Amino acid sequence: MDPIAYVLCAACLVVGAVVGAVALGLIQRGRQRDSEVLAERIRQEAITEARTIKQEAQAEMREELTRRRTELENEEKAWRDELGTKEKEIIRLEERLQERSEHLEQRETDVKRGQDELQRKRESLDHKARELDEMVEQEREQLVKISGLTTEDAKDLLLRSLESDVTREASKIIRTITEDARERGNREARKILTTAIQRCASDQVSEICASAVALPSEEIKGRIIGREGRNIRSFEAITGVNLIIDDTPDTVVLSCFDPVRREIGRIMLENLVNDGRIHPGRIEELHEKTTKEIEEVMWKAGEDLCFEVGVVNLHPELIKLLGRMKYRYSYGQNMIPHLKEVTQLCMGLASELGANVEVCRRGALLHDIGKSVSFEREGSHALVGAELCKKYGENEEVVHCIAAHHEDVPMETIEAVLVQVSDALSAARPGARREVLDTYVKRLEQLEHIADSFRGVERAFAIQAGREVRIMVKPEEVDDQEAAKLAYDISQKIEQEMEYPGQIKVTVVRELRQQAFAK
Repeated sequence: MDPIAYVLCAACLVVGAVVGAVALGLIQRGRQRDSEVLAERIRQEAITEARTIKQEAQAEMREELTRRRTELENEEKAWRDELGTKEKEIIRLEERLQERSEHLEQRETDVKRGQDELQRKRESLDHKARELDEMVEQEREQLVKISGLTTEDAKDLLLRSLESDVTREASKIIRTITEDARERGNREARKILTTAIQRCASDQVSEICASAVALPSEEIKGRIIGREGRNIRSFEAITGVNLIIDDTPDTVVLSCFDPVRREIGRIMLENLVNDGRIHPGRIEELHEKTTKEIEEVMWKAGEDLCFEVGVVNLHPELIKLLGRMKYRYSYGQNMIPHLKEVTQLCMGLASELGANVEVCRRGALLHDIGKSVSFEREGSHALVGAELCKKYGENEEVVHCIAAHHEDVPMETIEAVLVQVSDALSAARPGARREVLDTYVKRLEQLEHIADSFRGVERAFAIQAGREVRIMVKPEEVDDQEAAKLAYDISQKIEQEMEYPGQIKVTVVRELRQQAFAK
């Protein structure tokens, strides 16, 4: 190729490069101007927006300041109103205090005036009393001069004249006290029985220690006795029960103080009679079997009793002793219903009086548990029962209720009093206990004898099975006021000289009849 062509190409390239560089510079300067214009426009818009935001913020701040100012003004007004109300209340209180102060001052003045008046009256009374004493002394001297009686003779005469008046006044007082006592409640009477009396009282022995067994024929008596008496001796030695065979037709009697042994002997004898095989070996075999059966029955009875009255966590030995009560009687009253009744009464009283119901529940249930072993230990059944319950883990309050229910120890808690009252109420309920005929007749005779021993009594009648004694008085010897005193005196003598369950009502009847005949 021609060199000139090369030079021309190179020159063109140089010129193109220069022209391109110039064009590129022009383009960049144009873009820079556009950028500056855009930046200026953005800056102006930002300034305008900032001013708008500032103005809005200032407007909101002014509104907030106005609102806060209004709230503060309202709160200040409320405080001022409240302060005004309290100031008015304080003013009223000051006025009331002022009135009270004036009233107290007036009262003090009145009291002082009353004290002065009382002092004057006291001085006047003292003066009049001295004058009265002087007048009485003068009158006494004058009477002595007129009557010729000495002072001692006058005193005796005065005492004799006042005796009937004093008796009449005493009758009025007794009648008033009696009526007041009736309004507040009838006096509860309790009968205190000791173990020795229950064991040894001849009137009750036939009830508490004997059981009768009917025989199908008289021939069985000989088989019960056995050859040379070996069967009856074996029976008595094994059971500890005396077997009485007498002339009573078709009947033998079992006698023993221990009711459990007596029940075992009764069941054994009935089984022996029904079986027909009566000999020492059979007696020993039946005794072992019957003893187990009775123990199961007693355990079941004890558990049932605890369940019915709601007593839990009782020692097994105490449950067993409670079960023995199934065969224990006191004056014809079975001990299981008695314990249940006493427990229910005691719980009811405790709930009404706010006492400890649980202590009353356990104390009432266990109060007679000493009777279960009363034939094995010496001492009062209350103290024996308390010792047993203490031994088997009962707390001190329950033990105290048991020991104190017959006042063998002083009562220290309301629960002990409630147990004693419940026991007395259960025993005193009509029909709860029965008596043998001799005891019943003796009590009626004693009631009538006590009533007949008083002056002015014409006739006395014991009625309502000995729960009431009705007294007819001579109207010319006993007036209405003395009748009230007579009823009181007879009731006191009955309490002192007799023992009885429950209470005895004393009724004095005074009837005055006047007759006249028209002819």
